[in-house]
Amino acid sequence: MKTNVTSRHFRASDTLKRHAEEEVTRLDKYFDSIMECDVILSFDVHQNKTAELAIHVPGERLVAEETSEDFHKAIDAAVLKLEKQVQRFKDKLKKKH
Repeated sequence: MKTNVTSRHFRASDTLKRHAEEEVTRLDKYFDSIMECDVILSFDVHQNKTAELAIHVPGERLVAEETSEDFHKAIDAAVLKLEKQVQRFKDKLKKKH
């Protein structure tokens, strides 16, 4: 899976990028047809940190967004949301076939 990490209004450290990539690779164990993942990290006006994750699977784009006081917590929570979405998507595919 190809992972793109983008940071808005700041420069993300290598450790933060590596953490995002490691967390996203966990999704491969649920569904092996994930083609690409976009991770967008940003601040808002109140210095809350937001992680937006979007994965591209055949015929669909699954998105999760989470805001927290720490980027690591936001990334972890967004990955958990995506895990649930991937499992639902996979179940939907099984019902069709």
